[in-house]
Amino acid sequence: MNYAIIAAGEGSRLAQEGVSKPKPLVELNGEPMIMRLINIFRRCNAESISVIVNEHMTEVREFLEGLRLEIPLKIVVKTTPSSMHSMWELSKVLPKGKFCLTTVDTIFREEDFASYVEAFESDTESDGMWAVTPFVEDEKPLWVEVDEQMLITAFCDNRERDAHLVSGGVYAMTDKAFGVLEKCIEQGVERMRNFQRALIDAGFRLKAYPIEKIIDVDHASDVEVAESFIREM
Repeated sequence: MNYAIIAAGEGSRLAQEGVSKPKPLVELNGEPMIMRLINIFRRCNAESISVIVNEHMTEVREFLEGLRLEIPLKIVVKTTPSSMHSMWELSKVLPKGKFCLTTVDTIFREEDFASYVEAFESDTESDGMWAVTPFVEDEKPLWVEVDEQMLITAFCDNRERDAHLVSGGVYAMTDKAFGVLEKCIEQGVERMRNFQRALIDAGFRLKAYPIEKIIDVDHASDVEVAESFIREM
């Protein structure tokens, strides 16, 4: 599996709350967040890892450039207006075929993630597989509606009807999605969630894969929560 990490955000909320390190290098139980993801990917049969960081994160770029991995590590340095645009930049370096993309501050149990990747690798019918969770702690969650087969029917900003799952910030798909992504860029579409809606509108078969708990590190208080969650594992 090829993996990609979006680590191009400014981490402004953490900085405003007194966290001096760039978000990707914030340590959770002694391990930088970005390194935790890289190590999990390596243990999940990574063929390559691609990372995008913004132009102001020289410390993060230098950290990545100093790594010596047994697989290709591709580093894209570019400031982008949104995660969707970061994904567009990553699409230019990602190998063909299936890949899994995450945001740098996404925290999950490694065994849950490994099972998720295995499920997507063996899936021959879906165009993509989204990690979703019933654990809602995001300030502005993206609600995910599914049918009886766990196929995604809609992405909603507000909770509709009996929706009980939200997007976990972990996306597995094939390079077929880049055609839709390119159209979104050309049309001036903004935000990752609107790209996800465009996939549904284009008829993509996206499957939801439930994971009990996925959390994000957006605030200084989230660091302790994430560390406790990791220790529980």
